[in-house]
Amino acid sequence: MKRNLTFIVLLVCSIASAQNITDALRYSSENLQGTARFQGLGGAFGALGGDLSALNINPAGSAVFNNNLGTVSGTVYNRDNAISYNGNLTASSPNYAEINQAGAVLVFKSTNKDAGWSKVALAFNYDITENFDDNIYASGTSAEGIDNYFLNFAQGVPFGDILLQEGEFIEDAYLDIGASQGFGDQQAFLGYFGGLIDPAVNENDNTAYISNAGYTNVNQEFSRITSGYNSKFTLNLASEYNDRLYVGASLNFHSILYNQYDEFTETGYNADSEIQRTTFDNRLFTQGAGFSLNVGAIAKLSDFVRVGGSYQSPTWYRLEDELSQRISSDLADDNINFINFDRINIFPTYRIKTPAKLTGSLALIFGKNGLLSFDYGYQDMSKAELSPTSDANFAAVNTDIANELGAVSSFRLGGEYRIERFSLRAGYRFEESPYENANTIGDLEGISGGIGYNFGSSRLDLALNRTERDVAQSLFDTGINTPALVNGVSMNGTLSYTINF
Repeated sequence: MKRNLTFIVLLVCSIASAQNITDALRYSSENLQGTARFQGLGGAFGALGGDLSALNINPAGSAVFNNNLGTVSGTVYNRDNAISYNGNLTASSPNYAEINQAGAVLVFKSTNKDAGWSKVALAFNYDITENFDDNIYASGTSAEGIDNYFLNFAQGVPFGDILLQEGEFIEDAYLDIGASQGFGDQQAFLGYFGGLIDPAVNENDNTAYISNAGYTNVNQEFSRITSGYNSKFTLNLASEYNDRLYVGASLNFHSILYNQYDEFTETGYNADSEIQRTTFDNRLFTQGAGFSLNVGAIAKLSDFVRVGGSYQSPTWYRLEDELSQRISSDLADDNINFINFDRINIFPTYRIKTPAKLTGSLALIFGKNGLLSFDYGYQDMSKAELSPTSDANFAAVNTDIANELGAVSSFRLGGEYRIERFSLRAGYRFEESPYENANTIGDLEGISGGIGYNFGSSRLDLALNRTERDVAQSLFDTGINTPALVNGVSMNGTLSYTINF
């Protein structure tokens, strides 16, 4: 009897759609983007304000502006990835470019000289907070073959549950099993019809499986190409009191677009193995939107010292995933090519809540000659959460998040020195690993520098920003346990133009 798809059955599929810690971290991170001046000072703007991208740190900063202005920024990205997989070294160096920031602020000043609240600022700003464009390529020899991936899903699955029904096409069975029985059974189905695994006993109630691949070590090649962005549109309102206190709040509307394309090839099996080559490719597409809010304040303790504090609420995302796969081997079913990137698993909407963040800031202002600024941020990544929490698999992921992730402290230091119309800038950034073990993802360290020229009614700024972080990149969630060790160095070159109006 042919399987029937229903809405309830589709919900079952979402339970096993393999969302994990990686998803929570991917959408919780915000890289150092924004205007060139913001990047040039290492993003240390919590007590400074006066920059549209500084609203991401402290929304009180728009009240520092003295006039209306608009800024637009473009960035060229370069990533240098050095990858080590089982002792073999490879490298990749992708390059990208985009308009990463655009915004404006309107300043309304009171005509009453005795008014305490003497200024109100309304700002709008669009920022790319995280650019997902990247690619890695890893190759090496491993004792863990891709057959282990399918065996791990298949063990315990009745053989009859992954067989074709009478008159059923293989591509329909693939989608139906995923929807009615879950992601794990679907992967077992792929492993069997892809020729990698067989039942230990050819009976419908069999639940044990064996590999068809003979090897001691295999040669593996893996590439991952990602693209997309996490963007934020900010609507901000701030006010100044007696030229000593600035307060503000922002509503943030987030948008996510993420593409991930994986290619995996395995060769080097034993000479007597019936399988001599396997390919297994996956494509993931995620889109969604989110909402958050910020509140903050900046106090001028004197003309020389400013302090700031801000609270960024959790971001509540609603996301949708689409997954497509294809597999091939020497023993694959003749019709396996009908399962390809045209056959798409569409999963129901799920939610991710990223943790709140607190920031404390200090700035020293040396008149018109320059400044020094420092920000400290705190975010407890163990509070990230996937939902609905009533779902058993999401609950298990949330337990992993609570056990494996921890509090992240970040430090940003920036300085600026003015020489007539020129401004010279430098910044430093450090961010702790979100993992308690600090091995899966290492600490992040970055340096930046920049220069600006003030034309009077407009300004042109340039910044260079370099960050470095080590990541242990898993090829698959299960089966191949040795990760590719990626040393990632990102270089941004950003040019911003600001005009007063």
